[in-house]
Amino acid sequence: MNVLKIAAFSDGETGGNPAGVVIADALPPEARMQAVAAEVGFSETAFAARSGSGWRVRYFSPQSEVPFCGHATIALGAALALQHGDGVFALTLNQAEITVEGRREGDVIAAALQSPPTHSAAASPDFVSAALALFGLAPEDLDARLPPAIVHAGADHLLLALKSRATLSAMRYALEAGRALMNSKGLATIVLVHAESAQRFHTRNPFASGGVYEDPATGAATAALAGYLRDIDWPHGGFIDVVQGEDMGMLSLLHADIPSTPGSSVRVSGTARVMAA
Repeated sequence: MNVLKIAAFSDGETGGNPAGVVIADALPPEARMQAVAAEVGFSETAFAARSGSGWRVRYFSPQSEVPFCGHATIALGAALALQHGDGVFALTLNQAEITVEGRREGDVIAAALQSPPTHSAAASPDFVSAALALFGLAPEDLDARLPPAIVHAGADHLLLALKSRATLSAMRYALEAGRALMNSKGLATIVLVHAESAQRFHTRNPFASGGVYEDPATGAATAALAGYLRDIDWPHGGFIDVVQGEDMGMLSLLHADIPSTPGSSVRVSGTARVMAA
């Protein structure tokens, strides 16, 4: 099985979040996809096969299947552009129909996805307290302008906004405790975010539910964050830029365009680079 290794949301020719991409004539059996994802060891591997005029896609972390993964979708868009030429590709996921665009630009590929629909809701005080305890945070560490919420764009995430960039940089937690907390609510990740300005955010994304301590770039969570900002009437001006992975030494850059219609799809874009085999 040929596994392409592509870093999505790269900083040009460096950084980004590595994803595996398998493009096959037919999707392998589920157990085989899970085994390949575990062997590759990246936070997600995307598996795609032709389906009518589009592609059937499934995503696996090293430990489980996930309903939607943004950075692996960007990596898939890059791989499809390399194999089939620049274009917009229709994708059928387990629970949604989306598109991804890939366009070659020298040594990198520009890619953009249209997320599944977004929605958000306030997180329960008890769950917020448990999450704060996981990270050794106190209620006064939170940015009151961005109340804790369960945010969604193809998968659920807990969003916690922090007042201080230094507090975000100091993030620590116990992996097994994080896995138990996330699985108790069916979360894909927890989004820790710091608002540098109305349109520029720094994020970190623990992904213990998938057996990964932290993702350096998370397109699904960025789409969910963008939808949440729209829901709370944040002055985003139609877009946000997200810096992620900086504290991991894997700088990743994500851009989200936010249409005005509540709940509508968010366009998340960036560049991707092919990694050495």
